[in-house]
Amino acid sequence: TTNPNIIVNTTTSPLKVYVNRKEVFNLGSDARLICSNRTQNKSIFVIWNIELKHKTCKISFSNEGQNINSCNDGKSIQISNDQSFLHIPNFSASDVGAYSCESTYTGGNEDYRITVGVTAPPAVSTWLERRGNKIVAVCRAERGIPAANISWSVIGNHSVTQQNDPDGFVTVESQLEVPEDIDQENLTCIVWHQFWEQEKTFIPRFRGHPILYFIPIFGIIFILVAGFFIYALKKTMSTDRHIIQITS
Repeated sequence: TTNPNIIVNTTTSPLKVYVNRKEVFNLGSDARLICSNRTQNKSIFVIWNIELKHKTCKISFSNEGQNINSCNDGKSIQISNDQSFLHIPNFSASDVGAYSCESTYTGGNEDYRITVGVTAPPAVSTWLERRGNKIVAVCRAERGIPAANISWSVIGNHSVTQQNDPDGFVTVESQLEVPEDIDQENLTCIVWHQFWEQEKTFIPRFRGHPILYFIPIFGIIFILVAGFFIYALKKTMSTDRHIIQITS
């Protein structure tokens, strides 16, 4: 939660308070949005107007029992310790949006506008590729919110690309040209994301069975050996014919 902007209107009666703030929840968590710190027994009614990317809906609660819920996605007003809050189960990217709440209580009214975002961890994959006579290490942090930060344990020529998906997820990929004097066992990809408590390290490996990467070398050796064998065979046959001609 960031520092809220609070405006208090004291020129009119009853008292009216306007609050703007931001909230960010982890993907898959159960989110709780509090409209007002007033206790439930002092509230007359609470109305949530919710603006999401693909829909708008309303949830309201009143002491007279006139309750409305047009969201139909699991969101609900709940009460704990005599305080009401909006409960959002299994928070997802589709729950990101603007949540406006009006709380009326004895002696005043409070309007809250809460901008709600999500934090989602990326799926990380890393591997090695042969490109000509060079080895390139690739590290990809896929579909995270916000974008992950990628670095390498060694210094070398590298590039970073970022892909922003329409649903707000971000994929970051870093490619490093592995220096020839670097032991691949000491090469690691370091990924940091605010969803995690600390950075994570990954060791890139060649994809598939390692022997597959030596097939081209085996092929060259086979061609050289076969060529030498054919050359030696032809030379032997030529020598044998020459001996036969002399003896005859």
